[in-house]
Amino acid sequence: MIGQRESVSGAHFAFTDRWGGVSAAPYEELNLGGAVGDAPEAVRANRDVAAKSLGVDPGRVVWMNQVHGADVAVVTEPWGMGVVPPLMGVPPLKRSREWGRPAPEVDAVVTARRGLALAVLTADCVPVLLADPVAGVVAAAHAGRPGMVKGVVPAAVRAMVELGAEPDRIVARTGPAVCGRCYEVPEQMRAEVAAVEPAAHAETSWGTPAVDVAAGVHAQLDRLGVCDRAQSPVCTLESGDHFSYRRDRTTGRLASYVWLD
Repeated sequence: MIGQRESVSGAHFAFTDRWGGVSAAPYEELNLGGAVGDAPEAVRANRDVAAKSLGVDPGRVVWMNQVHGADVAVVTEPWGMGVVPPLMGVPPLKRSREWGRPAPEVDAVVTARRGLALAVLTADCVPVLLADPVAGVVAAAHAGRPGMVKGVVPAAVRAMVELGAEPDRIVARTGPAVCGRCYEVPEQMRAEVAAVEPAAHAETSWGTPAVDVAAGVHAQLDRLGVCDRAQSPVCTLESGDHFSYRRDRTTGRLASYVWLD
């Protein structure tokens, strides 16, 4: 269920795998994505069990409506669950009360509210978790290839700094994602990405053009002065314990969480 977990000075980072939930194939088992075609009730149950396993109140988790952009939201309270509710036969008031209002279209969230967990959904993209325990500020960002190129991670760091964080105090953890040895792309796409972020230039294990999004993210963090960084060794495409869109297309989503005591 929780494949990786780490705590640093009261900041907590957690990354799920695909096991321990109730979703049926092709979303088995712990799908946490609310807009991939899975039964909404299963997603809600999975989110509840994942949060409780972390000691987090499921109602205090902030989910995003991710769109591969670079917009950042500063939050003080959760939005809705971000799960597509049943529309037929359910009055709007009941839908709003039970499912919450929709999350806005952003790819990073930042908070200075302790006890509020920020979550990012992925199935090959790089989940980026950031925390400055001294300032009491955390952020979660969804960095796919488009988001990395657009600068979603630097935007999240800038938003943290506006709330009092210092780059040299930020702890950065990036979770399971497709690796540069597996993320094959056309040569032109690799060139376009590398023109923005040279560190993302990569080659597959079979010798074709590739992009290493995690390497690009870490290069961006390094230039910003974020030195305490670590990348998960897990490649989602290679690991059967993790969801991968590139491998399976119709599949679930992993979640990565960051919060402060």
